[in-house]
Amino acid sequence: MTETQIAEFRQTIYKNYAAAARSFAWRTTHDPYAILVSEMMLQQTQTVRVVPKYEEWLAAYPDCSSLAHAPLEDVLRHWSGLGYNRRAVYLQKACRAVCDTYGGSFPREPEKLEQLPGIGPYTARAVSTFAFNIPNVFIETNIRSVYIFFFFKDSAEKVPDSRLIPFVQETMDRDNPREWYYALMDYGAELKKKTVNPSRKSASYVRQSRFEGSLRQARGAILRMLTKYGAQSLESIGRQEQIEPERLYKAAEGLEKESLICRTAEGVYKIIGSTRM
Repeated sequence: MTETQIAEFRQTIYKNYAAAARSFAWRTTHDPYAILVSEMMLQQTQTVRVVPKYEEWLAAYPDCSSLAHAPLEDVLRHWSGLGYNRRAVYLQKACRAVCDTYGGSFPREPEKLEQLPGIGPYTARAVSTFAFNIPNVFIETNIRSVYIFFFFKDSAEKVPDSRLIPFVQETMDRDNPREWYYALMDYGAELKKKTVNPSRKSASYVRQSRFEGSLRQARGAILRMLTKYGAQSLESIGRQEQIEPERLYKAAEGLEKESLICRTAEGVYKIIGSTRM
């Protein structure tokens, strides 16, 4: 790309940002812990659901140490409603690792962040950029939409991220990458309101499976009932949630393997570490 093309592209993105920037609490902080919380919550979850849960979470766990030392049962209770409960477990494990390895202070380098439990390449680079304003290259769904829309709109083939990365790297505003990525995300969000989602042309595009009748629904029901009422039998959960036993047993087996729940000598299930019966 020429310097003129790059300048015009940036101008388009920033013009939209000036007119239609979204306001989120996690954009008003440079605290890496708070930013990590938002990034974990926003994975596969719409922002409208994350906004109230984010505020509630930080009220309960205002810093890395408070989450690291919280009982798992309480952590899952505060996470309830967001789904994909493993994210809460990984978030707590990451905070424990930060406390144990770095004295409670998050490292700036994405390579070190990526070594934390449950933190992948995107999340590590997003936290590094949004907390410390370091110009890392990364892609998420809205950013992907922007680059496909501008540079691969007429592509007849599915576009892998490997073809987008050079454009992301070349057009980045290295003086203010934090604001640049916010602007890109907001442009991508606007695109989805005005046209067919450009990310459908992505090689990594996958339509989310139906929740009703899924194993995810059964997992969520088990954890929600156990965190709310304490130890329960799967039969009781099935009656209250109207979920067939076969799906509940399969979900419980997976939750046991992940060390989220355990079966007691009485044959009921409870959250690991819970003392409620």
